[in-house]
Amino acid sequence: MDSTGQNNLKRNKSEKKLLRKQIKARNTLMRHEGIDCVSHTTQNLVVANGGLGNGVNRHQLLSLVEECGLVEALLMPPNKPYSVVKYGSTEEAKKAYDTLNGKEIMLEDSNQNVTLYVNFVEKVHWEDIIPISLPPGLMMVEELVSPEEEQKMLESIDWTENEVIQNAQKSLKHRRVKHFGYEFRYDNNNVDKDKPLPGGLPEICNMLLEKCLKQGYIKHKPDQLTINQYEPGQGIPPHIDTHSAFEDEITSLSLGAEIVMDFKHPDGRTVAVMLPQRSLLVMTGESRYLWTHGITPRKFDIVHASERQKVGSVTPDVGDLTLNRRGTRTSFTFRKVRRSPCNCIYPSVCDSQQGHQREEAPLFHDSETQASKLEQAYVHKVYEEIAAHFSSTRHSPWPKIVEFLRTLPKGSIVADIGCGNGKYLGINKDLYMIGCDRSQNLVDICGEKKFQAFVCDALSVPVRNSSCDACISIAVIHHFSTAERRLAAVRELARLLRSGGMALIYVWAMEQEYNKQKSKYLKEKRASKEKEEEINTDVAWGLFCDQMHDNGSQDSACSDRVLNDSKDKGGNAKQGINSKLPVHTNRTSFRSQDVLVPWHLKGGTNKKGECVKALQLPASSKELQEFSPVFHRYYHVFCEGELEAACKTLDCIRIQKSYYDQGNWCVVLEKQ
Repeated sequence: MDSTGQNNLKRNKSEKKLLRKQIKARNTLMRHEGIDCVSHTTQNLVVANGGLGNGVNRHQLLSLVEECGLVEALLMPPNKPYSVVKYGSTEEAKKAYDTLNGKEIMLEDSNQNVTLYVNFVEKVHWEDIIPISLPPGLMMVEELVSPEEEQKMLESIDWTENEVIQNAQKSLKHRRVKHFGYEFRYDNNNVDKDKPLPGGLPEICNMLLEKCLKQGYIKHKPDQLTINQYEPGQGIPPHIDTHSAFEDEITSLSLGAEIVMDFKHPDGRTVAVMLPQRSLLVMTGESRYLWTHGITPRKFDIVHASERQKVGSVTPDVGDLTLNRRGTRTSFTFRKVRRSPCNCIYPSVCDSQQGHQREEAPLFHDSETQASKLEQAYVHKVYEEIAAHFSSTRHSPWPKIVEFLRTLPKGSIVADIGCGNGKYLGINKDLYMIGCDRSQNLVDICGEKKFQAFVCDALSVPVRNSSCDACISIAVIHHFSTAERRLAAVRELARLLRSGGMALIYVWAMEQEYNKQKSKYLKEKRASKEKEEEINTDVAWGLFCDQMHDNGSQDSACSDRVLNDSKDKGGNAKQGINSKLPVHTNRTSFRSQDVLVPWHLKGGTNKKGECVKALQLPASSKELQEFSPVFHRYYHVFCEGELEAACKTLDCIRIQKSYYDQGNWCVVLEKQ
């Protein structure tokens, strides 16, 4: 073979390899991002490997694509490894397609190379950008100090002192830190109020604080200072400064470099806030007491590319985002030590209010962590134990839920979040339905029925944004033990829905008597043991059975009974949770919104999940109690209007319909 033939063979092999890579990129974009590439020429190109998520910044990519023609738009989604380019004409887009496909580029500020793979797309749909406001109580002040003052403050820090803080070594991970006024203890996130450090705050800081007081940026002069120095790649774990340790105001001055700080609300909302060099951050109220704040460890931040916004929240504007390399940042964080217990309005995250109860509602957890532990003990573990028996009582779909599913368009993608044994997954054969549940045993039962289901938490569903035409959440959200977590569950449903998508939510109602009618739950009577067994397996068990299942003719506890910190007969360990929850009396009106509802596992189940007939023993006998373990499930029963009020706090949805259905409050939501 002559040299020309060899060159042609090499070129053919190279072209085939490029085509394979290009097709692979196209399939990946469709599978993971829902981006449908086309074979004909259009004005729009999707550039795989050319995104913020794999280190390509806007300036570098824009310079590259502008060489091929007039660029009308360059869209770079945050944390995604691809971008979309819109050219002024199809001819320019075709030139870019031919020029950039397979092009290898070296990332700026890095020795890494990436290869671009380009495909045509017909249309590009992006969600409307919703302005993101700062967390309530958060204030930013730009250019608080001059460059000369900044330099003087940085030079005043003597890092040569061998200051070793024993309690901080595991947390700091080589981060440099100094304390003045009081030492902040990283082992317990607190200060020793009886052991002030000698010298107080540095004089240069006192001058700065006087300026802040005079300008009204702060109301009280702090008496504690922590200086931290962060190299690129270092960060701060998300946290809330301990309520009992410090007063309301937390103030931080950023010197040396800008950085993005992440704030997160318990309901799942996040706000990325740009802290420019020489700016002052002041956290008060909700932003200080309720939102966590932290800095994600990374060497680059996603920031606005334009000069129009240097401070405040980083809006996810795909047309104006780029990467910014971090520099060495030094923070001066000022706090005022608290001398009395905190009495804020956020008891669920306040350590000062631990174990105390307010008259309007029982306080049964001290923090978001404790709430999660309570749900683990009294929801997740219980359903794992009772899954087979629970499934054997779940036969009849609820009529109005069936009606909702049957009115959805043919081919709709529907997610059942908290699907249990999957009794709704096969209702409408014209739908593509997937289910998820926290219980592995219940998901396994779905698998045995040939339904598609997977294990996950309803607060974090591993399905991409806007991918579902509809969602249902039936008897799930009432198992979350704080208002923030319940709202986060609704927000997660909204995230999954496409624009115009619908969600149906059912929660158990506090009002079991409504419009002078008792719910089926209250009216149910059991005259005999035979009737009891008939009800246990009857498909007419219906609606109220998904809230309760009681095989006993008498209740195991009255609603005033309070659990002790010990193991109950059903094996539910409290795991150190300081809870005082009333145990609900079956088939009676609710006296409290937050209750434990007994599940009597009388007779047990066999491997197939079928109920085993109970032994004929006296109800009060010791043998029956041992044979019939009692498990307690946590519920927050909703008052009238409570579910709607929570949903209305989300701007992205509207309530299409709300109604009461046999002891449940229900809403139908539409994604805006």
